[in-house]
Amino acid sequence: MIFSQDSISAQPQNTAQPTAATIFDVTAHDFEQKVMAASMKTPVIVDFWAPWCGPCKQLMPVLEAAVNAAGGQVLLAKVNLDENPELAQALRVQSVPMVFGFFQGQPVDAFMGVQPESKIKEFIGKLLAMAKGAQPDAIDIPEALKGAAQALADGDAATAQAIYMQILQQDEQNADAYVGIVRSFIEAGQIDEAKSMVDNAPDVIAKSSVFEQAKSAVELANAPQAGNTQQFIDKIAADPNDHEARIDLAYALYAQGKKGEATDALLDSIAIDREWNDEAARKELLTLFSAMGHSDPVTVAARRKLSSILFS
Repeated sequence: MIFSQDSISAQPQNTAQPTAATIFDVTAHDFEQKVMAASMKTPVIVDFWAPWCGPCKQLMPVLEAAVNAAGGQVLLAKVNLDENPELAQALRVQSVPMVFGFFQGQPVDAFMGVQPESKIKEFIGKLLAMAKGAQPDAIDIPEALKGAAQALADGDAATAQAIYMQILQQDEQNADAYVGIVRSFIEAGQIDEAKSMVDNAPDVIAKSSVFEQAKSAVELANAPQAGNTQQFIDKIAADPNDHEARIDLAYALYAQGKKGEATDALLDSIAIDREWNDEAARKELLTLFSAMGHSDPVTVAARRKLSSILFS
């Protein structure tokens, strides 16, 4: 990352009005979606400012005019320092104005303080040149989805996320890849980021049938853990027909990342009494399938077991 420590006093002229599609406010809640994810395709400039900062008010019109002049090839995300201290801490912002250039999910350039218009245009030019030189070759999306799903099943959330991001860079409306990124965040323990993606999903993705899987995954990830598994194991040992305890055990195991054991707990309940409580165990199992994804190896294996039980 390159930092310029120069603080040049200049009187900029605001030659353009902000465009909503390219210039917008960002908070800690939607930073992942509006900056990190968006920068996989289009460079994003992040401007940290504060209402009390005079130089910030001087710099912002210059940035807005330069971004508008780029015609949508670069975006500008404005972050209020006072309202988002966690973002400032994460990026080690110690004074404002502080401006970062993000591309492909990473900060690749930065400067601090007021800069003249020529320097701003040079800054944007570097980002555009970087984006132009990084256009990837076309990928085989079906094969890439398989590879990402396998990486996720192997517990390699970082690799899965990178592949899903690459797919979205080529096809921004690919709902499977979008849902895959949500799953990768959950796998990495980044539940807030996953929830933000679900809450801020583009309409075309939110309306897809596969998006329900992302919602189920986030709902389960946000659910309180069912407690220590041993208490449920003891209940089942005392009464094998305690199906409520088997369901609680399944969710406790799932919360611990033991997906296979979680599905087995529900399959055991179905095998004993599939009709219990209006087929509650089977319905809960289908919820887990949706949360894990229908191509997840654990889901595939559990479906085979379920078929054997139901049709035996």
